[in-house]
Amino acid sequence: MDSEDEVNLLVIVVDVNPIWWGQQAQKQSQVTLPKCIDTVLVLGNAHLFMGRNNKLAVIASHIQESRLLFPGKQWKSGDLSAEACILESNVSGSKDGKYELLTAANDMIAEDIKDLMTKTGQEVKSRILVIKAAEDSALQYMNFMNVIFAAQKQNILIDACVLDSDSGLLQQACDITGGIYLKIPQVTSLLQYLLWVFLPDPDQRTQLILPPPVHVDYRAACFCHRNLIEIGYVCSVCLSIFCNFSPICTTCETAFKISLPPVMKAKKKKIKPMF
Repeated sequence: MDSEDEVNLLVIVVDVNPIWWGQQAQKQSQVTLPKCIDTVLVLGNAHLFMGRNNKLAVIASHIQESRLLFPGKQWKSGDLSAEACILESNVSGSKDGKYELLTAANDMIAEDIKDLMTKTGQEVKSRILVIKAAEDSALQYMNFMNVIFAAQKQNILIDACVLDSDSGLLQQACDITGGIYLKIPQVTSLLQYLLWVFLPDPDQRTQLILPPPVHVDYRAACFCHRNLIEIGYVCSVCLSIFCNFSPICTTCETAFKISLPPVMKAKKKKIKPMF
């Protein structure tokens, strides 16, 4: 297949946490949410201009929901809108549960995408750019790891542009999927870093001199206290991780059989005869 016929989809996830951005406003920081959105728009426009088959989706990650900003609700048809909606549902998973009212709709969208891609046979090279502002939430560890492995299975590259504190989860996501993790040294130069590092697609990046990869922290978060640990206890049934031993798994309520060491009986001493 000619490379000119490939569809290159860029999904940009913007962290719009109101608490973090409000703190930046109180500090009178030079980076504000409107400026961040402006840089995202410039990056999206540049991506669309790079090729006639380039597609774009923008998702806002809020503390209460994840909302698809582009393409909007007026886009009723096309594989881009449906694919972006599926990505939105995977990213949002905020309470470890499934929205029952949307289950049927998600299944129908997934089947339509599967049928559409089977008929056209057109290759879609997708990647996700996460622009992170607030700190990580340990409660989202399992949901986020599921997203990472799903992206790896679908050959979807995850990039991370970090504005403040480092993210161990995003470091793992970028390393597993082959993306780039970059903490911006100067937030005021956000647009320059976006255009330099994250605008080129994976094929073009091989021709560029990019920032060196960072050390990845692969410690897992325990299910009991959500702390990162190096050595812990793993449930043999559901693979939940705990920092302290518990006879019952708090996730799947499996009771473990503890095998105690055998009790050694004391041997009777033989009395030797005096003569």
